Amino acid sequence: MNSPQIALRGIERVFHLGDSDVHALRNLNLDIGAGEYVAVMGPSGSGKSTLLNLLGLLDRPNTGQYLLEGRDVTTLSPDEQAQVRSQRIGFVFQSFHLVPRLSAAENIALPMVLAGLPAPQRAVRVKQALKDYGLENRADHRPDELSGGQRQRVAIARATIMQPAMILADEPTGNLDRSTGEEVVRLLEGLNAQGVTLIVVTHDGALGARARRQLRMEDGAIKVDTARDASASAESVNGSAGALATAGPALDGSATAAPAA
Repeated sequence: MNSPQIALRGIERVFHLGDSDVHALRNLNLDIGAGEYVAVMGPSGSGKSTLLNLLGLLDRPNTGQYLLEGRDVTTLSPDEQAQVRSQRIGFVFQSFHLVPRLSAAENIALPMVLAGLPAPQRAVRVKQALKDYGLENRADHRPDELSGGQRQRVAIARATIMQPAMILADEPTGNLDRSTGEEVVRLLEGLNAQGVTLIVVTHDGALGARARRQLRMEDGAIKVDTARDASASAESVNGSAGALATAGPALDGSATAAPAA
């Protein structure tokens, strides 16, 4: 049996607020396999975002162990965690988190700049990403010159430019209208169809229902872990969003994404 891509063991995360301790995660144990499509749901304050931050190496647990692809990443230094994060993890956020003064192309290239990739390689990848995500005529536009859907497409292109093993998406459709949000979800699902692990935090029950696995959190713990078979999930997705085959760019850059509005 293959080892899980993600293995959490006895994870505790406690925040100290004045004289009080807030237990954001309580003795959490979780395995996620490579290529899974997981939705994390639950009320505000249930620990969803804390879990996502820990998975993305943006935060550390107080106790417990996090194995990523068999490596204990909880013991790594901040610089070592940053390297793993840049190479293996992509992030998509509700509020996009684009750099206002940078163009779409420059925002997409930013992870490669930070990773020290040479300029010619960056240029080739950015050109392909702009094509894949239907942004070729928006390459020089700053975020304030783009629509919400275009901003999220830039954010997804940036998240995938380093060809990560998993995408962590925190309310990726929260700032978008239903139609544009649908296109963004199709992009993410297209990447998952090509083998990228997709973990989505959402309050949207319809979005969560599309995932093949749903985790429901409450008071820092996973109360429900429900998995659906792949055929049932694919039928649900195809019925509401169209075929996944055209939903996102191929990992080798050979396919064109269906653009969002």
